Amino acid sequence: MSARRQPPPQMRLPLQADRPARADDLVVSDANRAAFDRLAAWPDGIAPILALSGPPGSGKSRLAALWAERVGAVALLGAEAALIDPLELEGRPILLDRAPDADDETLFHLFNLARAPGGALLLVARSAPQGWDRALPDLRSRLNATPVVTIMTPDDAVLAAMLRARFAERSITPSDDLIAYLLRRIDRSAQAAADVVERLSADPRPATRATAREVLEAASDDPPL
Repeated sequence: MSARRQPPPQMRLPLQADRPARADDLVVSDANRAAFDRLAAWPDGIAPILALSGPPGSGKSRLAALWAERVGAVALLGAEAALIDPLELEGRPILLDRAPDADDETLFHLFNLARAPGGALLLVARSAPQGWDRALPDLRSRLNATPVVTIMTPDDAVLAAMLRARFAERSITPSDDLIAYLLRRIDRSAQAAADVVERLSADPRPATRATAREVLEAASDDPPL
């Protein structure tokens, strides 16, 4: 009896779909559970200002964006926050990503707005606000008093979800074997996941473990894996 033929590896389409972030796509693990639980219950009527910190590529901006969508917050980015009319922010929750890039005066005004009825301010940065270099004494004292919740470096569960999301954007369904292989060989960040998927999708061969090994070896100056 002849052996049953196996289906060929999945071929890729030259298509990258836009997939908006959704709460049900987010994987919650030990790396981000404390931050997820805190934001799920905030603003809580007690602390109108909160800082979310974590290393690059840990998923803090995505978690903050989901929070902003849930509460209808105005999303601001770093120094660009100085360009918005404060009247547009009164009585509304505010998300400030790349918060250390904002100037002292802008941050001070945002703190005041957050304490008004209906206000709240979520500061997102790589480090806690207690370590930011600020000239205004009143602002330093407020930053020092700001509660902080931290996201850790992505663990296997979160990094695997990042990889699968990037593959899905390119209409690729990776095998569990490929995901496990990549988890052991790329940096633990969202950018590393995006970079390796981009390199694999640019290769004309199916996205398999063997292809990934060759792609990673070609992209590295280190000895072969």
